[in-house]
Amino acid sequence: SHMWAFETQGVVPDIVTMGKPIGNGHPMAAVITTPEIAASFANGMEYFNTFGGNPVSVSIGLAVLDVIRDERLRHHCLTVGNRLMEGARQLAERHPLIGDVRGHGLFIGIELVHDRGSLEPAADAVDFVLAEMKHRHHILLSSEGPLHNVLKIKPPAPFSNEDCDRFLMALDEVLTRFSA
Repeated sequence: SHMWAFETQGVVPDIVTMGKPIGNGHPMAAVITTPEIAASFANGMEYFNTFGGNPVSVSIGLAVLDVIRDERLRHHCLTVGNRLMEGARQLAERHPLIGDVRGHGLFIGIELVHDRGSLEPAADAVDFVLAEMKHRHHILLSSEGPLHNVLKIKPPAPFSNEDCDRFLMALDEVLTRFSA
């Protein structure tokens, strides 16, 4: 729904940092801030970076932005992400382990709990799901949260509807096996 995740929160940050994704694998990073904050760094100490501002990196960064625009990747991520979240919510109807599904676009969390009333975290289920998705289905996931009970789903932007359906079928199978 937005170009930058912070926009979904209705805030304007003082500083934004970006890393690897802006170069789609090419080593790039950026810091964006207000003119006032940037001026505070003008204290006589000079910063130098061999790769800073070189034309190759600038061209690559612009090409990444062109692809995002031309291939409508924001819209794609929103559409496929909504499909993935809706599919995960449908799985929650059959799998009481799924306590919550939340996210934006293709950055999604599926919280696993042993009891929806108490929200007792199901870290053991997360460990099982991570291992089974990797070894049986060749799908890499990670976990998130202080209680280690949220599956973090953050696929690359070209993740397709077919990839989404394959993921949901695999997750359904793994959750069924855990509960058996």
